[in-house]
Amino acid sequence: MNRDLRLTGITVRFGGLTAVDDVSLVARAGEVTGLIGPNGAGKTTTFNATTGVVPITTGSVELGGRRIDGLSTAARAELGLGRTFQRMELFDSMTVRENVALGPEMRQAGRSTWTHLFAPAAERREVRERTEDALSVCGLRPVADVRTGELSTGQRRLVELARALASRFDLLLLDEPSSGLDPMETGRFIEILQSMVETYGTGLLVVEHDIALVRELCTSLYVLDFGKLIASGPAREVLGSEIVRAAYLGSEAVEEAVS
Repeated sequence: MNRDLRLTGITVRFGGLTAVDDVSLVARAGEVTGLIGPNGAGKTTTFNATTGVVPITTGSVELGGRRIDGLSTAARAELGLGRTFQRMELFDSMTVRENVALGPEMRQAGRSTWTHLFAPAAERREVRERTEDALSVCGLRPVADVRTGELSTGQRRLVELARALASRFDLLLLDEPSSGLDPMETGRFIEILQSMVETYGTGLLVVEHDIALVRELCTSLYVLDFGKLIASGPAREVLGSEIVRAAYLGSEAVEEAVS
């Protein structure tokens, strides 16, 4: 079954500004694909266009062979396209368990508002099972009943990831997932992401500035600069490219990551 995400020649313009210029990429289910580039390169705009937050000017977005660029953000999520954000969108007054349960609950609500209000016992049980499974995978059971606002940045990142995991998206877009994490937390985060891919066959498209994480996690890479795609291919090959070294973060950072 095809569950890949495919962008074909997408362009996003805001007035006279072209933020994304004729970008094509494929993020495959069961693999981790990286989207990297300097600040202002168009990475987040590409994510926004993919998920329907902003409209594309030209081009197409397909998920599993189905064109989805005419659909709402909620409809795309219902079809299996999920996302986390650079700025975490958690409810601090709710417990960790409640935050995580919102993921599968909202996917069910996307199918039917009536079902969300009066969910059958089987669907309520499914939400509980997926929530508890995600809490276990992400190591959050000890803090499951703690209010999310009391957690550290690293723990909050794991809550957001657990919510996405419980939602069982086919393809998940992660926007700078390691932001605010220390090296130990980043290592744990990588392990969880790899587990998601291996256990559930989830496809990940990752925007990330941590080149060491990119090298360890990603199978393939796409590089944006000034809204244009300047390189793509296997991760190590792309990171070794002179074009990428010149455009992205400086050659020293890239050289250290690939050595």
